[in-house]
Order: sequence, then structure tokens, then C-alpha cells
Amino acid sequence: MSWLLDNRALVLDLTLEHARLSAVPIVVALLASIPLGWLAHRVRVARLIVLSSFNLVFTIPSLALFVLLPLLLGTRILDDLNVMVALSLYAIAMMLRGAVDGFDHVSPAVRRSATAMGYSRAGLFWTVQLPLAGPVLLATLRVVSVGTVSLLSVAALIGKGGLGYLFTNGFQRDHPAEIVVGIVFVLLVALAFDLVLVLAGRALLPWARLPKEAGAR
Repeated sequence: MSWLLDNRALVLDLTLEHARLSAVPIVVALLASIPLGWLAHRVRVARLIVLSSFNLVFTIPSLALFVLLPLLLGTRILDDLNVMVALSLYAIAMMLRGAVDGFDHVSPAVRRSATAMGYSRAGLFWTVQLPLAGPVLLATLRVVSVGTVSLLSVAALIGKGGLGYLFTNGFQRDHPAEIVVGIVFVLLVALAFDLVLVLAGRALLPWARLPKEAGAR
């Protein structure tokens, strides 16, 4: 506790950096996975190509990707962009399967009924398919959020890892208290992100709670 009090400014700065670098890939994964997941749901060839491509990306070791991206993006290795692009690719790879499953989860009978009622293709997507796929998308996004917050710590090995700095510096100085503080604050960031997603889900997807509440009556 004394180490944390003495270094609270450093821990606060690293926590904010960790949250900032983690938030962008999570948002990018959600925005990219919805159209890609819908395309993969609709077109069998696209499903094979998209899922296989991002599964391949997921097999690339994170440290190797952090070092490789500057060569492809023309940036310096310590640029935030490298870390956010790498984490976005991993986040999309994790999110995409859930997006496809979410759209697959929508009953064909519901789609046929909506079409018979006169829904256009766009109306069917925005008012029927996306809302019904929402609970699966949210559940997957919560997993992506925790995974991204955890994975970011690895970037500390190239000098850009937010709270991961406390791990590398603590190991180098043989200072367990610093490492423990890093672990605790990574968990707190992950819990904060998860809480935001849960609250957002309750606000945006109120129908997702209906079966449980109905069963409790």
C-alpha cells in the first residue's frame, strides 16, 4: 500500500493510458464485426474467407505483430497506432465469431414474418436482425473487452503497455508490490469496462432480460 501511495501519480497515468489504448480496439471490433458478421451470415463464401482470415490473424504472436506493424504502417514502433491496430485485429478476430452466431441465432421464421409484413432489407436488418442479435453481440463484446485489457499488458515489452509497465519494471527491480499493484489495477480497468458494457446493454437491450424476469414470476 505504501508503494501505491508513493507512486499514485504514475499509477493513475498508466491506468488512464491503459484504458485509452484498450477502449479504441473494443469500439473498432464492435463497429467492424457487425457488417462483417452480417456478410458472413448471408454469404457462405464470405463466411469462409472472413472467418479463416481473422482466425489466421489470431495465430500470429502478439509481440511479433507489434514489431511487424510499423513496417507495414510506416510508423515508429512506440506509436500508439501500432498497439491499437494490433489489438483491433485481435479484438475483431474474437468478436467476429460471436457476430456471426448472433445473426445465425435469429429465427428464419421471424425474418420471413418481417418480410411478409413489408420490411425492406435495411429495415429488416436495423429493426429485427440487429436487435435480436444484440444479446449475443453484447456477451461476446464483454469477453473481447476483458481479453483486450489483459492483452494490452504484453505491449509493455515494446514500451507501450499502460499498466504492463508495472509488470516489466517490477520484475526488473524484483519488486513484488509493484507487480501486484499492476495486476490489481488491470483487473479494475477490466471490471470498469465490463460494468459499462452491462449498463449499456440494460439501456439498449431491455428485451434481453425479459425471459429471465418472466421466468421468475
